[in-house]
Amino acid sequence: MRDRFEASLPARWKAPLVAGALAALSPVLLLAPRGVPAEAGRPLVTALVVVQAAALWWLSARPAVVTAVAVLSGAALQFLVPAAGQGIALVVLSTFAWLRPARTSLWGAAGAAAVLGVSAGAGGHGVAAVLWPVAAVLAWSWGALGRAWAARRQAEARRAVLEERARIARELHDVLAHTVSVMVVQAAAADDVFDTSPEKARQAVRSLEASGREALVELRRFVRTVRLLDEETAAVTGGDALVPQPTLADLDRLAGTVEAAGLPVRVVRDGLEDADVPPGVALSAYRIVQESLTNALRHARASTAVVTVRARDGRLTVEVRDDGTGGGRPGWTGAGQGVAGMRERAALLGGTLEASPDPAGGFRVRAHLPLEETA
Repeated sequence: MRDRFEASLPARWKAPLVAGALAALSPVLLLAPRGVPAEAGRPLVTALVVVQAAALWWLSARPAVVTAVAVLSGAALQFLVPAAGQGIALVVLSTFAWLRPARTSLWGAAGAAAVLGVSAGAGGHGVAAVLWPVAAVLAWSWGALGRAWAARRQAEARRAVLEERARIARELHDVLAHTVSVMVVQAAAADDVFDTSPEKARQAVRSLEASGREALVELRRFVRTVRLLDEETAAVTGGDALVPQPTLADLDRLAGTVEAAGLPVRVVRDGLEDADVPPGVALSAYRIVQESLTNALRHARASTAVVTVRARDGRLTVEVRDDGTGGGRPGWTGAGQGVAGMRERAALLGGTLEASPDPAGGFRVRAHLPLEETA
């Protein structure tokens, strides 16, 4: 399977990495080199330390080159100052295995093992000639294991996002199908009474216009969603059948279902009577509440939950709080992808979502969704 994981070191880490390497290598400067006069050996050791540390500045951009420099300078340090070992060469090798796929970094591990083994053997340390190559392989294995773990996490997150996008696409399809059906009925009604009752025909045309505008808004959201899907979505989702989708009016029913399962839920509505909530926004708000209550029911050990849905200042705010004490909640601890899917759902509508422990106790999920279409 092709390795699609992309890893890099942030630019802001460059200076701390170099400074940390210099600090870690500074004790080497206090050791006397062997086999060469001190007046010549110390400058050489200093130069090797500076080269090994300074090379880290380009570690993210040129990991293979920097690893080669670190291993070669480390082998030279090991030969001149056996007590200092090979400096930070193994740390760089492990980082290289994390930054690059195994098929690329494995050659670096083999080269490092050979160079460090030869250097230790040339210095007359038979045991070190065996131990350092083993240490190089272990360092590479640690970095490769970290890369595999990170790649798996990224793949799981990407799968969750793809599933959520596909589900949103199906849901918006339902909304559009309903709106277009209404438009067809209104157009037929206008045609039927066009000659006998022009006023009724005019009213039907006005209703048709309003429905068309609503359809255009939902279509923009739908196109935005479809644009983000790729051929992998079909394999991930499995093509589930379309079902009628819930709205904010179904929150009480959802609360009753959760309460029957053991978690009392109170639903608070504010300003919804005067707000025009688009179907797509209402559906996303319902799904966010559904996912939040599911997490609270399964993982929170909560005794109560409060759902607040507020329409104000052109946006819909959805908040779910519980008083649970459970710490292992998928999504905010990294154990699952529930919050990742909710955050993606909010982002596709131009909104935001926050999920974190509540300072007052328990856990809180809060989403802000725009009530008007953003171009």
